[in-house]
Amino acid sequence: MQQSYKNHLRFYTPHHFIFLPLMMGSVILGVYKYFQNGSGSLIWGLFAFLSFCILYLAIMLRQHYALGNQNRIVRLEFYLRYYQLSGKNFDDTVETLSFSQIAALRFADDNEFLLLTEKAKKENLSANEIKKLITNWKPDYMRV
Repeated sequence: MQQSYKNHLRFYTPHHFIFLPLMMGSVILGVYKYFQNGSGSLIWGLFAFLSFCILYLAIMLRQHYALGNQNRIVRLEFYLRYYQLSGKNFDDTVETLSFSQIAALRFADDNEFLLLTEKAKKENLSANEIKKLITNWKPDYMRV
């Protein structure tokens, strides 16, 4: 499938559509059963609390580790690509661009990368605006 602005989001099926819904269902079931028993049931309350803790940790840890590593790689790719295409160091560019702008620029083809980088720097374009300006989308199928 050709990647574009409309389909560039990525999901991990076992995590997003199996594990997380099951854990959310466990939290809901635990809370429902806790209140269904009138004065509440300590076992169901504990089940709901533990299910919530597991769900929260699964979401936060997965995102934290993967995104931290991915963000470093995206920045390094930007630095290298900027240097290769412009022949210049990127210190002034990096200081004026936010990470979301840098991340959006990775989808730009080499022919429009430098132009969009300068435009984003001068006009302070949002990541979404940068993505919409890309005419030759460079897909990134390796994202977490």
